[in-house]
Amino acid sequence: MLRLLTIVAALLVPAGEVFAHGSESTPPPAAKKGPSISPAQVSQSSRGPVLADPKGMTLYYFDRDDTGNKSNCDGKCTERWIPFAAPADAEATGDFTLITRSDGSRMWAYRYRPLYFSRQDKEPGEANGYDAANLWHLARPAE
Repeated sequence: MLRLLTIVAALLVPAGEVFAHGSESTPPPAAKKGPSISPAQVSQSSRGPVLADPKGMTLYYFDRDDTGNKSNCDGKCTERWIPFAAPADAEATGDFTLITRSDGSRMWAYRYRPLYFSRQDKEPGEANGYDAANLWHLARPAE
């Protein structure tokens, strides 16, 4: 009799798991899609290696963005310099952080320096916005 109860119990345990978790052939739920690993990559520009967005457009930083927590390029400044926008679900990763702009939008920063595109760059790899005299520099990868 004990042998029969042991056999029945052994058969019911897997059946109980199937009832508790559904059919064994049901795939697990898909993982939630999160933000990309890094918002920028190292790319070759006409002025050497720079940080660029996934499309290869060169990124810049502004010397007056020196606090690490805000952008000083607003209003007319954004007519020439386009903030590197971050999606709502973006999270800081590695050397890339997020800055909340005065209008409430978010943008990417590299080593706490907000990143921008130059309207002068039309194609990937161009670096026409470099203008050290006016405090704009190419964003370069850390060495």
